[in-house]
Amino acid sequence: MKQVFSFVVLACAFTAASAPVPPPDKLLPADTVAMITITDYPKAKGDWDKWATVRLWKDEAMKPFREKFYTKLKADLVEPLEREFGVKLSDYKGLVQGQITLASTPGTAADKNDSGFLFLVDTKDKSGVLKTNLATLKQKWIDSGKVAKTDKIRDIEFTTLIFSSDDVSKTMDKVLPSPKKDKEQPEEKKPAKKREWLVGQSDSLLIVGSSAKDIEKILIRQSGGGVPSLSEHGPFAANYGTHFRDAPTYAWMDLKNIVESFSRKPPTTVDAEKNEEEGDEDAPAIDPTKMISALGLGGLQSAALSLKDSNEGTLATFAIAAPESSRRGLARIFSHEARDASPPPFVPADVVKFTRWRMDLPKAFASLESMLVDLNPAYAGIIKLFVDNAGKDKDPNFDLRKNLIANLGDDVIVYEKKPKETSLNATVPTLYLVSSPRAEQMAAAVKALTAFLPQPRFKEREFLGRTVYSVNLPAAGGEPGSRERRISEPRVLSYAASGSYVVFSTDTPMIEEYLRANDIRPLREAAGLAQAAEKVGGMGTGLFGFENQQEAMRVTFEALKKESASIEELLSGSPLGGRLDTEEDKKFKEWFDFSLLPNYDQISKYFGIAVWSGAVNTDGLNFRWFSPMPPTAK
Repeated sequence: MKQVFSFVVLACAFTAASAPVPPPDKLLPADTVAMITITDYPKAKGDWDKWATVRLWKDEAMKPFREKFYTKLKADLVEPLEREFGVKLSDYKGLVQGQITLASTPGTAADKNDSGFLFLVDTKDKSGVLKTNLATLKQKWIDSGKVAKTDKIRDIEFTTLIFSSDDVSKTMDKVLPSPKKDKEQPEEKKPAKKREWLVGQSDSLLIVGSSAKDIEKILIRQSGGGVPSLSEHGPFAANYGTHFRDAPTYAWMDLKNIVESFSRKPPTTVDAEKNEEEGDEDAPAIDPTKMISALGLGGLQSAALSLKDSNEGTLATFAIAAPESSRRGLARIFSHEARDASPPPFVPADVVKFTRWRMDLPKAFASLESMLVDLNPAYAGIIKLFVDNAGKDKDPNFDLRKNLIANLGDDVIVYEKKPKETSLNATVPTLYLVSSPRAEQMAAAVKALTAFLPQPRFKEREFLGRTVYSVNLPAAGGEPGSRERRISEPRVLSYAASGSYVVFSTDTPMIEEYLRANDIRPLREAAGLAQAAEKVGGMGTGLFGFENQQEAMRVTFEALKKESASIEELLSGSPLGGRLDTEEDKKFKEWFDFSLLPNYDQISKYFGIAVWSGAVNTDGLNFRWFSPMPPTAK
């Protein structure tokens, strides 16, 4: 009897020790602000390995580029960070055997804006390796001269790693030095913040977090305790059944909480401080609450993103919960009804990108007016002054609302073709079509508005019985010899009324091609388009888009190979791109040696098409994107 009892005790102990880790929605606390998870990393990785882009990266033809990138990345970034923090990332490779979750939690009472975080990894049968690695991490951390302390949370030992925010920034500055202009005019350095990360292990679960209270909630949930979980939080639960239940990868954000946190910030903004410095005491500070209300952000509840893979391709879904009853501002402007958004017969099959949006433009304009007045009542007078006087210098009888706004329709189409040049700076031939019940009147009304352009030069000509209007557009700024100056060549906007549309383009041949209305092979008959569209809800949701990724990537790929030293061109306009104009950053540019890329024809089989759609219902706005597996890559 005693032996039986001992066996039962041992069996229960073993079962408890190896109990499966709850899924992220059952593990995270109910007050989680944002999260992203891969619910089963090994399975997800197996799906990713089937992706055409992943197979492209692993292709033998990419080996020279891939190996140099890995070598430089390791030497210039990974190893310096490992030396700084005494961590060997390779020690943790292969530990993820279940979920991997990153979450953001509410700020502390002392600082509502300093949110916390949680990082969870289920190592399953690798828990012993994890235990060894954490012990090694603690010792190396102490040996490197950094501070660490040991605490217990619900009888589980956690190591608190203490460091300064400068520890990371110093290493990153060595890899990505600041631009010269920042060195010549150094900004006032902000005091470094002390960071404390708690690291520990509960059964097979690695837990890293910034708050002992958040970690305690995780431990209670893991042991089956009664602390409310994220799955019980209404806004999250509303998305779970629709978007997350079968998704191996998903992310969620509590927009309502985030917006409310922003509205609690004092109205002393950067603009207000600037006004104060300039002595403008009467200039009003921006009121966050008023701005949030006017933009309609207060009506947003949550955002959800999910990713699903199948043998047919990859489907991504993005949903913004914004109930119709509280929808205003931007959400109302961008709302549209479920109407046919398929490519019309005149859209040719050789387009690279296509988008059709069935937006009620007069209604959207009215919503924009309302939003601006809500933002600042003084704008009402400015809007009235503009509307009442627009175009009257050319035609005293011109009425903007009657001649232009009332003539706007409910259909906007944009499509692009391949650039004529293989360059990152090449101009993309693009055609814009705006529907109108009286297209000729609308085209004439646009002409009346050109007076607002600086030094407009306006021309009219006849082409195949249509009047084509042309007006010069102001060139963008830029220093002589700069990239901005190089790409800011004089531009001419041409437009014409045709059928129920007014057609615009800065590429005159594209306008003429459209007006010729020659027999063409239409995009709507392209192979695989209808089948792919079904995966995103069809083409009747009011918003539909298409991209020929094979041709789009051909231009980009060949331009990168041809302009191998132009990584700053590719990343221009981004924060990272701003760091790529110095001589000191040559080692970073070497990460991306585009001269080592293979000829595009060697890897073109990995690219196909992609489609996407947008729908609006009583609950909010939903967007779907689907990329079928390229037939040539199967």
